[in-house]
Amino acid sequence: MKADAERERWNRRYAAGDRVHATPVANRFLVEEVADLAPGAALDVACGAGRNAVWLAARGWRVTAVDYSSAALAMARDLAAAGGVRVEWIEDDVVTWAPPPRSYDLVCVLYLQLPASERRRVLRHAAEAVSPGGTLLVLGHDLLNLTEGRGGPSQADVLFTPDDVAVEISGLVVQKAERVRRTVEDAAGRHEAIDALVRARRP
Repeated sequence: MKADAERERWNRRYAAGDRVHATPVANRFLVEEVADLAPGAALDVACGAGRNAVWLAARGWRVTAVDYSSAALAMARDLAAAGGVRVEWIEDDVVTWAPPPRSYDLVCVLYLQLPASERRRVLRHAAEAVSPGGTLLVLGHDLLNLTEGRGGPSQADVLFTPDDVAVEISGLVVQKAERVRRTVEDAAGRHEAIDALVRARRP
């Protein structure tokens, strides 16, 4: 099955020592967007090696984090143990896994790379999981990055725009939907990557 093959691809990537995200340093856009939020219950969808989940837990959030890569979650557990924090780790496929509705004060979907039909399903579940007054944060590689940015996936079908996401999260009030830029470095020097960021709130 395609999902199983993709899961094994990510397992091999992490098992091979790709520890680029095995750090307690959270994504800077996440840090900026949660700065004004009081800690509560948080859900990290497709958490990878856990750096954002661990960072949130260290700041008082009660975090549940989901990913289908067992290798990534092993790294995430090590990171949480090193940081002395507790996170509820769930090994499951976020395309089919549905969180309990209206249960989280913060739901994060960061750099999830899925075809549009699967992304819409994940975002529908993510939006439904936001509690009244809660926040949904979606961040990922923007479609424009393919032609004007650097790094990230080279397949257009797993990229999106802020407008794409804004129309896919029903029931929430969109507070921010914009392109953001970040610096990436490679052997050729420093470049700009272009991401899509959407922040929304349940009334």
